[in-house]
Amino acid sequence: MSALPTEFERTEIGEIQIAPEVLEVIAGLATVEVKGVAGMSGGFAGGIAELLGKKNLSKGVKVEVGQREAAVDVSVIVEYGNRLPEVATEIQRNVKRSIETMTGLTVIEVNVQIHDVIFKAAEKIEEVEPSHRVK
Repeated sequence: MSALPTEFERTEIGEIQIAPEVLEVIAGLATVEVKGVAGMSGGFAGGIAELLGKKNLSKGVKVEVGQREAAVDVSVIVEYGNRLPEVATEIQRNVKRSIETMTGLTVIEVNVQIHDVIFKAAEKIEEVEPSHRVK
């Protein structure tokens, strides 16, 4: 496996290449879709955690791509109260399904590393002031 764009498919018009960065984004999106995932962690490069809502969806994702196969590592932060093995298993399923559906590559493994557990952010209740007060 290599970290370089690979020759994925050759057609009569030319070749199709899928860069590993594309797979990282797909894996990142598939990961944050899973219930219980609070965010991605930059644990691979010693970076700091990044919660949902940030733009860099490939943070915390490492992909190795071969001619027809891919291996994925994801590093996540999970919301407190969720069963960690269940969240990790669902991440594996969703990442594998998303990459295989979108690219046609075979995902041989999805490794999940849980780097932290956080409490859900308290929901803010906005007070609505009435436009007319009765005295």
